[in-house]
Amino acid sequence: MTTKAATLADDLVRQFERSIAAGDMPPGSRFPTEKSITDSAGVSRTVVREAFARLAARGLLVSKQGSGAYVAQAARYQAFQVTPEEMGDVDDVLKLLEMRMALEAEMADLAARRRTDADVAEMRLCNDRMRDSGDIDEAVTADMAFHRAIAAATRNDYYLRFMDFLGVRLVPPRRLYLRDRAETEHRAYARGIYRDHDAILIAIEAGNPTRARAAARRHMQKSLDRHRDLRGNGAAE
Repeated sequence: MTTKAATLADDLVRQFERSIAAGDMPPGSRFPTEKSITDSAGVSRTVVREAFARLAARGLLVSKQGSGAYVAQAARYQAFQVTPEEMGDVDDVLKLLEMRMALEAEMADLAARRRTDADVAEMRLCNDRMRDSGDIDEAVTADMAFHRAIAAATRNDYYLRFMDFLGVRLVPPRRLYLRDRAETEHRAYARGIYRDHDAILIAIEAGNPTRARAAARRHMQKSLDRHRDLRGNGAAE
């Protein structure tokens, strides 16, 4: 359960992240004191300390004993992040899926142009493992491996690295959708994913970028539609 203090800390973290990203708090500049933040933001010192701890964990804040907290020198170069905590909310899952739609479509296009027989064999192996698995964790792992195999087939290391980053963040959407559902629904869901993957795979194997792109986009659109239904039904509350 998310506490009020945790939510307030989230708000404070986002506020400082925006200030740092906008250049209002450049590297080396000093953070406001705990007291000034508690007075201006109307939050407790506990909330401020939690926010500072999160900023430090993200490499945005460094503490100097007896001096205070400062914006890290490398703060402006921080990598894009999607925290696992964000993926428990349907609205945030939808945002990630919208981003993935563009990514997956482009990857499938490039994979269709550049794939090798070994790439195709790896995609097929991953998809078959997902279809045959009776365990949700194993199925999720195989699902992620399928998308990673597509990324590898693009011959662009940046796609592969980004998919490795996103990998663990593909799990919460599936768990969010399938929670409290019967085993038969789990199996039906897996069969649908398998068919979607197979359509992408067939297009990539045929070397047809247009079909591959369209199949990947359809796959992601279905996922978006499922999670929008969750929001409409209030299942995320």
